Amino acid sequence: MPQGLVRGRLLYGMQLPVQSQSSIFAESWEAGAGPDDLVEIAQAADRSGFDYVANCDHVAIPERLAAAMGTTWYDPVATLSFLAAVTGRVRLLSHVAVVGLRHPLVTAKQYATLDRLSGGRLILGVGAGHVAEEFAAVGADFAGRGAVLDESIDALRAALGQEEYPEHRGERYAFSGLGQLPRPVQERVPVWVGGSSPAAVRRAATRGDGWLPQGDTRDRLPAQIARLRRLREAAGVSEPITVGAITEPLYVGEPGWDVGRRTLSGKPEALAESLRAYAAMGVGQIQVRFRSRSRGELVEQIAAFGADVAPQLNG
Repeated sequence: MPQGLVRGRLLYGMQLPVQSQSSIFAESWEAGAGPDDLVEIAQAADRSGFDYVANCDHVAIPERLAAAMGTTWYDPVATLSFLAAVTGRVRLLSHVAVVGLRHPLVTAKQYATLDRLSGGRLILGVGAGHVAEEFAAVGADFAGRGAVLDESIDALRAALGQEEYPEHRGERYAFSGLGQLPRPVQERVPVWVGGSSPAAVRRAATRGDGWLPQGDTRDRLPAQIARLRRLREAAGVSEPITVGAITEPLYVGEPGWDVGRRTLSGKPEALAESLRAYAAMGVGQIQVRFRSRSRGELVEQIAAFGADVAPQLNG
């Protein structure tokens, strides 16, 4: 495994259904689902050894994008706090928080509280965002969102530390002498940077504790990981970084229905063998998504993965 990458077991997490319903990935049953479904699914992931459950972030979707993206996007802080109360160990990931839509002190207040309420289970995933109208509606800088995100990460490092009166002085944000309690339980809240553009990979390499690629296929990941490693070494960052990957859709067992040509399905040992290839590339955590026709089928898939596939991921 390349120097600078986290060594250890291949962990697995999942993006929650229901909370975001883009036509690209939402199942038909999600349209009628709600809080009870989220609770049962999060608890199934908690029982089945998932490292995290994740929630997306959008404030408002313009009509031009609604057909593809939908307009159902649950707030990540509210949703993850709700699920923190009904789970015990699974970590809570914002995948990803568009932090440029909010002042860093507002973001820090929200996520520090979430970390405190959950007993230290927060992973703060951040990204630049891509919806211009969303930025315009809240008065945020869309054209400069990359630079805003860079400084926001720096400001959040300060504001999510253990100092009651954090300090940051930058080009866009400056604060000192302002107390914020509660502090996070974690001494250092992990910040995972989302995105696969050259700027996003650079940002993850120089500022992140983790990298969340978006849309990189298996054949592209090794080159991206190598670039991430080179940039991190060139920046003199010695701390290890958790490299992620979003896998193909999965179905444990023989589906008996059309799950799509890209879906990996079959026996647990075959699925585990396929997924171990990610670890060989230097990936430390995989985000999985299961095809399903109902909440019950999804819960069964989560349980089957945890019981039959996961024990073979590191064998």
